[in-house]
Amino acid sequence: MKMIKKYAGVMLCAAVSLSLAACGPQESSSEKTSSKGSELVVWEDKEKSIGIKDAVAEFEKEHDVKVKVVEKPYAQQIEDLRMDGPAGTGPDVLTMPGDQIGTAVTEGLIKELNVEKDVQSLYTDASIQSQMIDQKIYGLPKAVETTVLFYNKDLISEDELPQTLEEWYDYSKKTADGSKFGFLALFDQIYYAQSVMGGYGGYIFGKDKDGNDDPSDLGINNEGAVKGAELIQKFYQDGLFPAGIVGEQGINVLESLFTEGKAAAIISGPWNVEAFSKAGIDYGITKLPKLENGKNMSSFIGVKSYNVSAFSKHAELAQELAVFLTNEKNSKKRYEQTKEVPAVQSLTSDTAIMKSEAARAVTEQSRFSEQTPNIPEMNEIWTPADSALQTIATGKADPKKALDQAAETAKGQMKAKHGGK
Repeated sequence: MKMIKKYAGVMLCAAVSLSLAACGPQESSSEKTSSKGSELVVWEDKEKSIGIKDAVAEFEKEHDVKVKVVEKPYAQQIEDLRMDGPAGTGPDVLTMPGDQIGTAVTEGLIKELNVEKDVQSLYTDASIQSQMIDQKIYGLPKAVETTVLFYNKDLISEDELPQTLEEWYDYSKKTADGSKFGFLALFDQIYYAQSVMGGYGGYIFGKDKDGNDDPSDLGINNEGAVKGAELIQKFYQDGLFPAGIVGEQGINVLESLFTEGKAAAIISGPWNVEAFSKAGIDYGITKLPKLENGKNMSSFIGVKSYNVSAFSKHAELAQELAVFLTNEKNSKKRYEQTKEVPAVQSLTSDTAIMKSEAARAVTEQSRFSEQTPNIPEMNEIWTPADSALQTIATGKADPKKALDQAAETAKGQMKAKHGGK
């Protein structure tokens, strides 16, 4: 999920949310009439429609309908739906990141899906959980991703790879000279820093008795989170990370250093496989390293899904299409065209897919990953946490004080916007 997470869930005010929920069309008897001759509109991710071309053609033939596929950046589709849905120009099926589900449900933008248990069981547990709010399903997962470690084989061989983050610190100490670097990561952002903080016991939200995210239990400033942040700060304070990778342009600097052969290894995601290949880098991909406490670095699982618009006039048919596009056969076809790791459980051991180093790395890292919280309160975490981490990276505040301030700010925003305690 390439740096879209904190922009993905911008909330409208409560009054607008309620009005959107109210103006979403209700099912009527006409929903059950013949779909023959209908047209469905699908909003697909940019440059990914090739992955469903054959499946769409097959669905059109079987149902005697037309399906129009429109490409849009998937993280922006909910924002567009807010305007296009009520205007009648929106999609029937859209693509969205799992961490937007809570916001979309709260605003009444997507429909609950009525899918049987055998359909639900097709997907990995983490991916289908990302589509659930209060045990109700609002989408079907089509792809999963996590952050992984890319390394430049011309600078470091697989046999030489440090096995822990602390060992990467030592390696970087020996190799970083201000123009070339060892290991780099965007640790000034919680999306990446949680990999360290989470490994030491930090967490975003605790869980209630039913296993749901509990926004009243915030763990971004607990003892483990602080310990992880202290390790993160060392990379910056000791000059192992360049100043340019702090802030909004950090991702561009980090990727440029890797493609220019000036960084031995970076934390990134499968979204960069094609870009790094085109840059001519002879790279390897593996799971994230361990920490000195023996635990593997964690990561957020990103899930892309197909969801049915609350404004669709053909919601039942749209759900059928979502089920069809994400079944085992079509998920595998989609992978062959897009190289996005499918969310279908049986495909995690498919030899044709697992021969890909990127797919293997994502699958292995998923064992140590956590679901990106999908409740609306998560929108109040990204900015305070990132701000705290940037002050930690630049040495303007010690980790405990910075994270305490982030937690206080997040709690205040949750109370103001979501009625949190």
